[in-house]
Amino acid sequence: MKPLMLSLLVVMMVMPVHAVETPSATELLDRMDTLYQQDSAHAIMTMTVVTPDYQRAMQLESWSLGLDYALVKVLEPVRERGVATLQRDTEMWNFLPKINKVVKVPPSMMMGSWMGSDFTNDDLMRDTSWSEEYDVSLRETADTYELQLTPFENTVTVWGAMTLLIDKASLLPLEQRYFDEDGEQMRVMTFSNVTDFGGTALPATMTLTPLNKAGQYTEVEYQQLEFNVGLDDGFFTLQNLRRRR
Repeated sequence: MKPLMLSLLVVMMVMPVHAVETPSATELLDRMDTLYQQDSAHAIMTMTVVTPDYQRAMQLESWSLGLDYALVKVLEPVRERGVATLQRDTEMWNFLPKINKVVKVPPSMMMGSWMGSDFTNDDLMRDTSWSEEYDVSLRETADTYELQLTPFENTVTVWGAMTLLIDKASLLPLEQRYFDEDGEQMRVMTFSNVTDFGGTALPATMTLTPLNKAGQYTEVEYQQLEFNVGLDDGFFTLQNLRRRR
């Protein structure tokens, strides 16, 4: 997302880290920023939402172009097929096929749930790099790098801080934690199931757990992921938002 897609939701250029003993904090952050996107990307994934009361799974198809453009469509279940979300720069729309209506998502709804999951609309809408919005510092252990992100004064975000834990050997993410303005940890996203996608190894499974909701989490698992698929901004239109496939 954009860590789902993204955020998913949400939703995806593995940038090279120079062969030095310790990469800089900015190099590592830039790598994490576009890990699932590269220049452009196409993916098939399953999103499973688990709560104490129910479990719900959806198969999704997504396309992305950098951080500025994304289109996500529901393939299954059949009753929700065609429900879709479009991001263009700082604007977002949802298409609801049952009523054949396109709804623009207002700024006031950015923290609302995306597709009933623990990802928010804001997770999908991140259209600038983290290095432009956060001051980043680096800590090391024997096996990991830990990036500590603090928002700049003019950054618009609900998070007071974030941390990213990265495996030293693979330079792949292990965990991302989100804190509120009081320093309380609010949610954690874990990365697992490293899979080869056309020569690029990435965690195929991301699990987002809200720490204030017992027994609840959202898991996204990539079945297919291909990069540099030849998209341009002309693909990300309201007309394509309405199309079933």
